[in-house]
Amino acid sequence: MRPTPAVSVQGIGHEYGSRMALTDLTFDVAPGEFVALLGPNGCGKTTLFRILATLMRPTRGRASVLGADVGADPGAVRRRIGVTFQSPSLDGRLSVRENLMHHGHLYGLRGRELSARIDAGLEGVQLHDRSGDRVDQLSGGMRRRVEIAKSLLHEPDVLLMDEPSTGLDPAARRSLADLLAGLRRERGLTCLMTTHLMDEAEVCDRVAILDRGRLAALDAPSALKACVGGEVVTVQAEDAGGVAARIREEFGLAPQETDRGLCIADPRGHALAARLAERFGDQIRSITVSRPSLEDVFLRLTGRRFEGSGDMGG
Repeated sequence: MRPTPAVSVQGIGHEYGSRMALTDLTFDVAPGEFVALLGPNGCGKTTLFRILATLMRPTRGRASVLGADVGADPGAVRRRIGVTFQSPSLDGRLSVRENLMHHGHLYGLRGRELSARIDAGLEGVQLHDRSGDRVDQLSGGMRRRVEIAKSLLHEPDVLLMDEPSTGLDPAARRSLADLLAGLRRERGLTCLMTTHLMDEAEVCDRVAILDRGRLAALDAPSALKACVGGEVVTVQAEDAGGVAARIREEFGLAPQETDRGLCIADPRGHALAARLAERFGDQIRSITVSRPSLEDVFLRLTGRRFEGSGDMGG
């Protein structure tokens, strides 16, 4: 018998007036699984996040967390989830500890148990020495780490994170990844995060690629990259459009224009790079060959380049 999914999304659709933000999304997240919702600005990932966090109801379809329907029984869902919002949710006039105390009280935590959890949470995000500081005196990255400690304080079974690395430097991002991995080992934490950062999505068990409100793909990062095939040749040229046209005409290939340059997926990338260098040597600045990335996967699936500037409500 299959265990109850930690998160289940069945036929979810949502509209803002006449604009479709989500269209017929269906997928499950297993207990203890880490899944990234990856997509560019306006793809719908924040809308889905808000639905799962019980902040809004979908226009159609249903979603549940550990069997509790997010629309019909939001209270049961909220007891089982922790939420790290993209927008600030702390009171800047209070200290770090006071913010966490108020959050703990909402979940019935008191006394020594609450104090111990606050201490452990701040230790986990490396802010144990700043517990008495007012939040508005902290840097943006530190405030973000307090938000994460707050979302974990009541020991949720499912953690929803909206762009968790916003404001974090590389070292803090690595520490966050280690913290979440430890919580999964210790108590089977499930995590569903929205992100536009490829490296953040790479470490998840599976990646759901959203494009214009639709689920374009859902699989392990390695499996998604395998669908691109072989290697990716990236060509930088002064006249990218002209070179792309001639590559299509003379080589029968379909280069995609991206911020990195003209990208071409090919099983024998190094051989192709040599041929292109010989043919267009005086017109190109550089040619590189690399393994496929999730950005290449998005390009392959949608025919458009990935513009990951966040998702402010679509």
